[in-house]
Amino acid sequence: MTLKELQPQLLALTPDEKAQAIQILAQSLSNSWQGIEKTPGVMGGEACIRQTRIPVWLLASYRHQGASDAHILEGHPDLSAADLVNAFAYADAHSLEIETAIREQEEA
Repeated sequence: MTLKELQPQLLALTPDEKAQAIQILAQSLSNSWQGIEKTPGVMGGEACIRQTRIPVWLLASYRHQGASDAHILEGHPDLSAADLVNAFAYADAHSLEIETAIREQEEA
């Protein structure tokens, strides 16, 4: 079924049903972040840059401490600018998860 075919059905939904549909769609988007992986047994299952052991919370922590993207990339030559864009987008969308991980690392 195409979006054009779905449109009349979507418009016929009640406001509550539309809100539920939006939540379902948003959740499906948030479960697939380009370049970000959560792998059981790797860094405790934390969100990491694809095919690395570099957790998103670490990059977000660098940024919170005032590090520029250039400085972060200099320290992690295996990362690209696109990796940082993906990591920071993930961190923004999952701020509670990332803030919790940063706090747990600071307390460790």
